[in-house]
Amino acid sequence: MFDKLDSLEKRFEEVNRRLSEPDIISDQEAFKKLCKESSDLSEIVEEYRKYKSAKATIAECKEILQSGDKELAELAKAELSEAEDSIEETSERLKILLLPKDPNDEKNVIIEIRGGTGGEEAALFAADLFRMYSMYAESKDWKTEILSSNPTDIGGFKEITFSVNGNGAYSRFKFESGVHRVQRVPTTESQGRIQTSAATVAVLPEVEEVEVDINPNDLRIDVFRAGGPGGQCVNTTDSAVRITHLPTGIVVSCQDEKSQFKNKDKAMKILRSRIFEVMEAERNSQIADERKSQIGSGDRSERIRTYNFPQSRVTDHRINLTLYKLEQILNGALDELIDALITADQTAKMSAENKEE
Repeated sequence: MFDKLDSLEKRFEEVNRRLSEPDIISDQEAFKKLCKESSDLSEIVEEYRKYKSAKATIAECKEILQSGDKELAELAKAELSEAEDSIEETSERLKILLLPKDPNDEKNVIIEIRGGTGGEEAALFAADLFRMYSMYAESKDWKTEILSSNPTDIGGFKEITFSVNGNGAYSRFKFESGVHRVQRVPTTESQGRIQTSAATVAVLPEVEEVEVDINPNDLRIDVFRAGGPGGQCVNTTDSAVRITHLPTGIVVSCQDEKSQFKNKDKAMKILRSRIFEVMEAERNSQIADERKSQIGSGDRSERIRTYNFPQSRVTDHRINLTLYKLEQILNGALDELIDALITADQTAKMSAENKEE
């Protein structure tokens, strides 16, 4: 562990040295790449230096205690205790920082929400989830944009796809993939009975064109007139776009924009992310043991969370966490849930690594 930390510190110093060299400063691409590497290394190097400083303090304090200097002994004892606590904290932090990083963590995300079991009530719940994620994104100063939607007459969504642009968005949203279940009295229920409905959430990292090579010959592109709730026509031109990726059978439709070109651009953005998801699933199936050590993130069929209105309760079934903060969570206060999921995932990964050692 410490050999690796030493080499990372040396690399950090070398990168920062190179950033001041004229040939690097004049090469924008190389400069940008090294700035990114310096930023990625800074946190772990700073933590390692704290660790080394605490180790040096412990050695100094022990020397003072062994010297018999009574005047400094009390001060040395206090500093020793503080340094030992620091060593313990930084050591655990370093183990987490050394875990392999998800290469998608810093990316923007595309989130797809679909109403499932429960008809109109499921569509209304899908709208609630969209609002929850939008408010969470807003609290982080991230930008949200609807890419495609299929609204219902009473304010729900049969399905809605939207992007969230912000540094580290995927790292915060990635554990939201799966089946979300709601238990409440629907507005459509006249006799006050509690009903269970569900919506499915898929979180995809937004990918660049260079990351997914799509052959134009593999695409079938159809244009049609956009429709609204209840099937009524809302446009007099063929602005809606449907793209079918023939090798995978993935179909994406976009009709929210009045411009055919804008709809096509949004559809291609969603298509790239869905194809990337298929590629990632194939890759992950080859490293199934690693996936077993992670909290579920990506399986759309897994029931991950229940929102119980009568008890104002939210339960995440993957980590057996229950919070009686339903209203706050639906208003975008997701950090407590997300932080707990990240901690559980890191703990599982550390446990798996310790077994390998």
